[in-house]
Amino acid sequence: MWFNLLMTNDRYSTFLQQFPEFTETILIDDLRAKEFSRLDRNHQVYLDYTGGGIYSESQILLHQQMLLEDVFGNPHSSNPTSSVSTMWVEKTRQAILNFFNASPDEYVVIFTQNASGALKLVGESYPFGSECSYLLTYDNHNSVNGIREYAQAKGATVRYLPVFPPEMRVGEEKLEEYLKQGKVGCHNLFAYPAQSNFSSVQHPLEWIGKAQAEGWDVLLDAAAFAPTNRLDLTKWHPDFVPISFYKMFGYPTGIGALIARRSVLSKLHRPWFAGGTITVASVQAKKHYLADAPAAFEDGTLDYLNIPAVMIGLEFLDRVGMERIHTRVKCLTGWLLDNLEQMKHQNGKPLVRIYGPLNTDRRGGAIALNFFDPKGNVIDHRWIEAKANEKNISLRTGCFCNPGAGEVALEISPSELITCFGRPDHEQRLTYDEFRLCINHKASGAVRISVGMMSNFADIEAMIQFASSLTQ
Repeated sequence: MWFNLLMTNDRYSTFLQQFPEFTETILIDDLRAKEFSRLDRNHQVYLDYTGGGIYSESQILLHQQMLLEDVFGNPHSSNPTSSVSTMWVEKTRQAILNFFNASPDEYVVIFTQNASGALKLVGESYPFGSECSYLLTYDNHNSVNGIREYAQAKGATVRYLPVFPPEMRVGEEKLEEYLKQGKVGCHNLFAYPAQSNFSSVQHPLEWIGKAQAEGWDVLLDAAAFAPTNRLDLTKWHPDFVPISFYKMFGYPTGIGALIARRSVLSKLHRPWFAGGTITVASVQAKKHYLADAPAAFEDGTLDYLNIPAVMIGLEFLDRVGMERIHTRVKCLTGWLLDNLEQMKHQNGKPLVRIYGPLNTDRRGGAIALNFFDPKGNVIDHRWIEAKANEKNISLRTGCFCNPGAGEVALEISPSELITCFGRPDHEQRLTYDEFRLCINHKASGAVRISVGMMSNFADIEAMIQFASSLTQ
């Protein structure tokens, strides 16, 4: 035990020599001890921050205190308890705009269930036309891919921008070529992630202005980016920004937002109406009038008891400091990348293959990889997850709802996919195990390790030790 302690101290000293800026984030270690003690008390190594954030004790206590001290009513009224709910909902909207440095004259916050709900709002309401285009990168979450169904149903052309291994980035020349293909005067939508939820590549925010200059509206998926990076909507002006707040600060779940530019929001045409979205509706006249945004896009009664918890979470992030969080994640990710990349089996064969950048340049805190045996055969990612579970290490495996990046990284060819999907017994239904058989010996998924706000050096060392044990 004394030997292990000496080794750990020695490695920590080496880590600080390589990443001296980590010392600027020591406040987070104090916060972890006070606000997240359950992690260490329960011996949990949490490395799935891209899947979901972790909430602090103070967030829960402050929200509990708010609920216990006041009386909240349905905000679709003007009575005293409704007015309390409306006040907190509007204060939270303003807090969101402030956090993203967004002008209320330019942007509006629409509450949704999550980022996927925000994306569905855009997809079902965007005025795609028969000569218009929906352009998106291979590297997108399925909730962004899903918008193509609305686009195709309205006759729009759907095009995908490829990403290229090993860095999993888009070719700038190809982007410019595709942007110029959008028909002038048409409603064209370009969608991409600020940060990949597969490879953690951070695609350039400069694309926003470049696309808008060519007449495109821009949907920037910020769900994976926002938890550890500051998105300044005074500097960058995307038209639609979907957010999931639980990924940023863990609590509450079930609340997200679409941050939308007012000028572009006016283009959207909802295919239905619901309670709360209209000013007047008639059964006999079969007529309805939509309310102004944001109400026109918020179906039914808002989750008015949990929405104030979003403001509490944002205030917690501000106290920690987004720049401090960003620095911490960058340092720990760099150390993990360096150590994983160096691991070899006894015969010299590499233990892992990392999909995406091997350094911290223009990338976030998630690492997608696969493990290989001494013969160079891929180890089933589900087996890796089971072994990590035994060590109380929380990872994620699969393709992380990002099939495009997964297909490129895992070298699954279009012909393999077409053959698989074209089989008669796969016409309506395809299970994961059936898909694995289609691609034969290839990996059907990957392991994702994601570093976040409350990750510490011990978490990363636990992961390194676990990975190293697979070389034995």
